Amino acid sequence: MDSFNWLWLCYPLLGCLAGFMAGLLGVGGGLISVPFITIILTASGMQHPDLHKIALATSTATILFTSFSSMRSHVSHKNVEWPAVKGILPGIIVGTLLGTYLVHLIPTTPLRVIFVAFTFYTAYSMAFGGQPKASRTLPGAGSLFGVGTLIGSISTLISAGGGFITVPFLIACNTPVRRAIGSSATLGFPIALSAVIWYFISFYHVSGLPPHTIAYIYWPAVIGVVMTSALFAPLGARAAQVWPVATIKKIFAVLLLALGLHMLYTITKH
Repeated sequence: MDSFNWLWLCYPLLGCLAGFMAGLLGVGGGLISVPFITIILTASGMQHPDLHKIALATSTATILFTSFSSMRSHVSHKNVEWPAVKGILPGIIVGTLLGTYLVHLIPTTPLRVIFVAFTFYTAYSMAFGGQPKASRTLPGAGSLFGVGTLIGSISTLISAGGGFITVPFLIACNTPVRRAIGSSATLGFPIALSAVIWYFISFYHVSGLPPHTIAYIYWPAVIGVVMTSALFAPLGARAAQVWPVATIKKIFAVLLLALGLHMLYTITKH
């Protein structure tokens, strides 16, 4: 690859979209970033057997910065359900570690099939479902830890962002939509931070990677995406404050549907 590639200019455009959606919906943006980063890397001439892993690691690094910006905005808007965040976060970290251990032991195809069914059902519920029972509230600390462990494990096993599970779960517990989104955004930063640290610990000394790539993270893409995503995440968070809740839920449903279809494609491809 050349020292400078004009396709690098696509990364700031990707950052605008990923950042806005991260702030609006409280998701990391991997669903958007990973496919586009893969396409741009391929079009730039990068050839490597672990190209998908490079795209995943690069997307995770961009989420670290984007989620921090999104988190700050939602905290400033007082859109965070702190008891939920404090209860779920330790479980997610444990679940992520557990998932990295189980990924070689549990067949991922059945899990992906179950997840596709879950995303389609949740997408339908978000777009057309009614309100959850008024008596349903957040469970206790032990149950939240268990939910976090489940979210972290499943997200690791199927390479999907936890926000697509966290937000529907919180809404099902009668957490207001905006606070569910803000809580998910707040959880995204420590998750991305631990993942980036894990990449550096595990892969820093890997040789034979493409130029400008360290620990499977392709830094021109990170810099290009973050240039705009960190600016657009607060705009998305601000939009979450003023857009109608029904509109936000329908947008979230469309993204869930896209995630389910993408997962279904990966199942049929293999």
